[in-house]
Amino acid sequence: METQNELDYKRIADAIAFLKLNYKNQPTLEEAAAHVHLSPFHFQRMFKDWAGVSPKQFLQYLSIEHAKTILKDKQASLFDIAFETGLSGTGRLHDLFIKVEGMTPGEYKNGGEQLSINYSFTESPFGTILVASTLKGICYMAFADDGYEQAFADLQQRFPNAGYKQLMDTIQQNAIYIFTRDWSKLDEIKLHLKGTAFQLKVWETLLKVPMGGLISYSGIAGNLNNPNAFRAVGSAVGDNPVAFLIPCHRVIKSTGEIGQYHWGSHRKNAMIGWEASKAFATIT
Repeated sequence: METQNELDYKRIADAIAFLKLNYKNQPTLEEAAAHVHLSPFHFQRMFKDWAGVSPKQFLQYLSIEHAKTILKDKQASLFDIAFETGLSGTGRLHDLFIKVEGMTPGEYKNGGEQLSINYSFTESPFGTILVASTLKGICYMAFADDGYEQAFADLQQRFPNAGYKQLMDTIQQNAIYIFTRDWSKLDEIKLHLKGTAFQLKVWETLLKVPMGGLISYSGIAGNLNNPNAFRAVGSAVGDNPVAFLIPCHRVIKSTGEIGQYHWGSHRKNAMIGWEASKAFATIT
C-alpha cells in the first residue's frame, strides 16, 4: 500500500508535469489545481509544503529559458557558480562531504563475493528508495517503483555473490539526511562503487555540480578534457548506480531541455525544481 508521502509526491509530480507542458501559456493556479483534482487553496498549500515555493515560482525553475541561463553561467568555474548562488558553504554538500572509492578489480570481477551488504527501504520526497551499503560506503541507491522484491532483486543482480542483511546502518542514515538537508548530522559520506575508471571520473564530476545547478553532457566532457566524449558521458550518466546522491538528474541537454531520466522524466523535473526551490530559500 502506498504511503501518504508517495501519494502526495505522485500528485505533485503530476502537477509539475502539467506546469512544464504548459509553461508557455502560464497556467493559472486554478487550472493547475483542477488538473490534480484539488481546490486551489489545498493545492497551493500542499505545493508549498512540498517545494517551499509557490507553483508559479516553481514553474520558473523548470522553464527551458531558465535552464539555458544556468547552463550559460556554467562557463564560470563550479566553485564560482556555487559561491554566486549562495551554496559555497554546507550547500556544496557533494563537493565537501562525499568521496568516491572504486571497488578493487577483484570485487568488480567476482560479483561482490565476500562483500557484506546491508540494505533498507526508506521514504524520500520522490518515492520509496532502496539504499545499500558496504563497510566502505553506499554501493547502491534506487527507487522501488516496482515493489520491494523487484528492487532487492535488481540489487542482487549487481552483486550476485554478496551476502545481504536487511539493516539500516549509520552509513545509510547519513546518506538519507540529504533529503532533509540536516547537514549537522552528516559524517563524511563515502560511495563504494563498481565502475570503470571513466565512469568514476564522470560520477565524481557530477558530485561537484552544486544543488540548484545544472550541467550539459558536453559540459561534463569538457570538464574531463575530452570534449568529444559526450556520448560516452551520456552512457556513464545512465549507468549511475546511486540515484539522487550522485546527481545525474542535474544533467540536461545543451539546448536547455530537461531530457530523459532513468527514473522517469516527471521525477527528474520534480528533483530539479525541488532543488532549485531549496537553493532559492538558501540565498533569500
